[in-house]
Formats: sequence, structure tokens, C-alpha cells
Amino acid sequence: LGFLVVPAVLVAGYMVRVLRATMHGDDAPPRFDDWGALAGDGVRAFAIAVVYGLVPTLLIAVTAAFAAVVAGPGPRSGLVVGAVTFVGGLLALALGLLAAYVVPAAIAAFAETDKIGAAFSFGELRPVLTSGTYATAWVYGIAILFGAGLIAGLFNVVPVIGQVATGFLGFYAAVSAYYLIGHAWGELRDVEMTERDDTMGESPAV
Repeated sequence: LGFLVVPAVLVAGYMVRVLRATMHGDDAPPRFDDWGALAGDGVRAFAIAVVYGLVPTLLIAVTAAFAAVVAGPGPRSGLVVGAVTFVGGLLALALGLLAAYVVPAAIAAFAETDKIGAAFSFGELRPVLTSGTYATAWVYGIAILFGAGLIAGLFNVVPVIGQVATGFLGFYAAVSAYYLIGHAWGELRDVEMTERDDTMGESPAV
């Protein structure tokens, strides 16, 4: 139901809650309750991701606009357009991957401090982003998501049931990926272990 937006926002908020729990050493699944707080965290997480995604998106738009301006008759114009599109596409891809690498750490910074500005504090983020611990957690997280995507492709062969199974599989994979990021963040930032509060009970995540 992610296309309805609201469920996707709630799931994003739950990922923030997973980060907040695991960085404090709590491995029990957080509760999927207090939807108002989940929605608030989800909106902020989406905002962080959107800001970091603006640069590659703008680069693609600028590349397309420039290619349209230089386009014209003759083979030379076609070569120029092709070169501009190729270089712009490579840069956008590189920046997109960089954004994908930074965003989980940025959301973890927000989860720790409850301040959205912490997500853009590069002085605080740099030691985490350049560490092998975070890089390893990120790679494993991507591998989990990629593997889940492959399995989801097999499930989708079965109508309806496959789609439902794919939704749960994608949710579980995302939780697993953010679990790794949360532990890496807590280890690198030396986040103090705290007792669970009421938003992190022992009831199942789903």
C-alpha cells in the first residue's frame, strides 16, 4: 500500500524507530504503535532523503536541458548530445550512489538527536561515513535489499499472494538493513545504552 503515501510514511517512521532502538543496543522489534509519532518521524526521514536526492535529480534535469539546447541537425550535434548525456548520466549515477550511502547515516543522526539539522551536520557525519564499520553495514544492508528484490521477483509470479508476500519481504529486508545501520551507528558514536521506553515494547513489529 506504499502508493497511498501514508503507509509509506509510517514505514519510514518505523525505520527511524528501528535505528533509535538498535543504536542503543536494543534488538527487540519496536512496537508499530503511536502512529502520530511514526508519521512525524517518517515525514522528517523523507525530507532528509529528498534533500540529499536533490543534487543528482537537478543534475539530470540540467543535463537534459543542456542536451535539448545543443540538439540540432547534423551528426556533430548528435555526438555532442550523446557525450553530454553520457557524462551527465555518469555523474548523476555517482552522486545518486553517494546520496544512497549518506542518507541512512543522516537519518540515524536525526534518530539519535531528534533534530533534523543533525542529518546535515557533515562534521558529525564524516567520521561515520569514512569508517569501515559503517561501510560494511551499508554493503550488507544493500545486499539484503538486493537479495529480497530477487526473491520478490519470484513471488510476483503468483498473483495477489505473491504481491502480499513481496510487501512483507520488502518490509523485513528494510528493517534488517536499518538494524545493521543502527548497530554500526551506536558502535561508532558510542551511544549510551538506555532502558526501553514505552514506544519500544516487546510486541511483534507486524
